[in-house]
Amino acid sequence: PILLITFPAASQYFMWEKMRLPIGATFCILTLHFGQWMNRVFNFYMWAWFPVNFTTPGLMIPSAIFLDVMLMMTGSYMFTALFGGMGWSLLFYPSNWVWLAP
Repeated sequence: PILLITFPAASQYFMWEKMRLPIGATFCILTLHFGQWMNRVFNFYMWAWFPVNFTTPGLMIPSAIFLDVMLMMTGSYMFTALFGGMGWSLLFYPSNWVWLAP
């Protein structure tokens, strides 16, 4: 989904320009995963009695760390967009292989 890269990129821009912290994408994805976890527990399990183990989210934390490391290494938004965006999409399948394989 396109929103999985735009929100981390926007938070990464804000954290890098205003505070010089290269953790914007990771922070955004961690808060997104926390919100997804709360949504699944309260809405699926407590409200609808749907088993939580049937609602697994895609793991995006390694991709966000890669995006932040790219910004920290290059310091350029253009190279971060080119190589970090490519790494973002290429790391999605291997990082989710743990729960996709069995």
